[in-house]
Amino acid sequence: MYTPMRCTFTNRLPLLLCLTAIVLLASSASAFAAISDPVRVEQGQVAGTPGKDADIRVYKGIPYAAPPVGDLRWKAPQPAPSWSGVRDAKEFSAVCWQTPYPAAASIYQSELPKLSEDCLYLNVWTPAKTSKEALPVMFWIHGGGFTRGSGSSPAYDGEALARKGVVVVTINYRLGVFGFFAHPALTKESSHHASGNYALLDQIAALHWVKKNIGAFGGDPNRVTIFGESAGSWAVNALMASPQAKGLFQRAIGESGGSFSQMRGLADAEKAGETVATSLGATEDVLKILRSKSAEEILKASNESTVRPVVDGFVLPETVSAIFAQGKQNDVPLLIGFNSDEGRTLAPQGAGTKAAPYVEGVRQRYGSLSDQFLKTYPAGSDEEAVSSFFAAFRDQVFGWEMRTWARMQTKTGHHPAYLYYFTRRPPGPQSEKLRAFHAAEIAYVFGTFVWKFPWEEADHKLSDVISGYWVNFATTGNPNGNGLAKWPAYDPGKDEAMELGDQVCVRTAVNKAGLDFFDAYQQSMSGGGRGVAAGNR
Repeated sequence: MYTPMRCTFTNRLPLLLCLTAIVLLASSASAFAAISDPVRVEQGQVAGTPGKDADIRVYKGIPYAAPPVGDLRWKAPQPAPSWSGVRDAKEFSAVCWQTPYPAAASIYQSELPKLSEDCLYLNVWTPAKTSKEALPVMFWIHGGGFTRGSGSSPAYDGEALARKGVVVVTINYRLGVFGFFAHPALTKESSHHASGNYALLDQIAALHWVKKNIGAFGGDPNRVTIFGESAGSWAVNALMASPQAKGLFQRAIGESGGSFSQMRGLADAEKAGETVATSLGATEDVLKILRSKSAEEILKASNESTVRPVVDGFVLPETVSAIFAQGKQNDVPLLIGFNSDEGRTLAPQGAGTKAAPYVEGVRQRYGSLSDQFLKTYPAGSDEEAVSSFFAAFRDQVFGWEMRTWARMQTKTGHHPAYLYYFTRRPPGPQSEKLRAFHAAEIAYVFGTFVWKFPWEEADHKLSDVISGYWVNFATTGNPNGNGLAKWPAYDPGKDEAMELGDQVCVRTAVNKAGLDFFDAYQQSMSGGGRGVAAGNR
């Protein structure tokens, strides 16, 4: 078994790790046979289809809420209607309204499936042979800046994880202006006097569906792990903070995304919503007019840069930071982390950074903290300025949020946090350009490898290790298990993180100087509290 050690930055996984990675927690598909159809859920019966492995059963496009159309646009999700007979659950549903990724984010681009507001569906992969298995459940919330993505992406195919003995659920939720639109008229209409967090309410509704129905697929409704990346991780962070999600999950995994910096309040969100409404000619009888507009018109009028969860007084009664500071979060075991090169795909313009304008911009933005910033992220040359740009982007937008999350949970919670740092660069000619980019770890978590890199044996072995940690955590609340390097719970005094890359080992004080700088910066911007707005994803 591997024990904690210092990383030595070799280019290969240690031999012992490669040999023992296959001895992970129960990849024992042979112990299972596919569950029998039809499966009865609250709304009726469903019939699925075999996975690539016939021992895995897949159910696609199961409605967890009523279509949010017409008068239900910008309302809390309502129960899905029942059906008679057996519903065919063999095809994914349409995905929620969104626009394609811009060309600058080409690594994330793919052809959009059919779009519809009728998109509140989920998908299930199960290895159970009967409904009595009570297997751990892993509930995935996709990323995409809360403006793009779906639960049906090939990158999130749950079969490889299911083969390790868990039930996997992926969902769609409302995006962009459909998921995060606040307006005084909507707030007045709401029995909770709140508006703006419909995407989070969708996720909560899907978790309620899982609690009621996942037992029929062999899952344990009292052993649910929510996990997500980027906006999905923001969502996990918000659900940990939301009293409306209490009791719906027992563990949480966040990959590159948290919300401990400044958040918008309801009043500001309503003002932004009024601007959108006015642009659509909705100044009187606002909701009737807005709900009569086509999805295309609504999407075109929206400003995607403002899409964020809102401190609405209901889903989020206070900021995430304040809720954690008071120990009011949904206190569950936590596994979180970030990647070493997050900005390479999110802010590719950084590759053209020049030293002189970089320094000028730093002095304008950071004022009295500029010298400290430039000591941490120097720009003695154009090349150094590029490296510093990407390091600062990573540390402010992701690293600071994730370390703060681990610290806050450790300080006010009663369950441990585990912190990781993903460093594996996918192989091939783009390796030096992209490095360990934002979302790169997803291929290793799911074992899907859909990006067209010349994947190596080392990648598949690292996937076995990472997915093993994730499944162990979903099973017990602790990522550790036979054949895996020992991952210590986060201790702010030791500041340890598990590196997941060419080496799998414990590192101390990852990017400490930069993260400490942003601690000071956040405090300066908020008068000692948690302040400045987060980055652009």
